[in-house]
This record gives sequence, structure tokens and C-alpha cells, in this order.
Amino acid sequence: MSEKMKELAEWPQERFQESKQFLVRCTKPSQKEFLQICKAVSIGFAVMGFIGYFVKLIHIPINNILVGGA
Repeated sequence: MSEKMKELAEWPQERFQESKQFLVRCTKPSQKEFLQICKAVSIGFAVMGFIGYFVKLIHIPINNILVGGA
């Protein structure tokens, strides 16, 4: 029973150490890297937006045909 309690007590300390190591490894991106990430994200948003637009564009007439445009 005390072994379980010991594991529960050590878990937050281990988690804190892992988090600290992760933050030490993280680096701030350069301006070039940041702009590249921004471009990739904006292209992704645009592509997903167009896909959603075309799906909706196709879905509306099909839905009206199936439901029977009342």
C-alpha cells in the first residue's frame, strides 16, 4: 500500500522535471521560420475553407432534391 502512495507522491515531481526539460529544449523560431509557419497555416485555412464551401455548394441542391424544396 505504501508503494502506491510513494508512486503517487513521485508522479508530480517527475512530471515537473519532464516539463522543465521540454521547455529548455524549445527554441524561439527565427523570423524566417515564423513567416514560413504563418504561410503554411494560412494556406491550410484557405484550402479547408474552399473544401467546406464546395461541399456546402454541392450539399444544398442535393438536399433540396431529396427533401423536395417545399
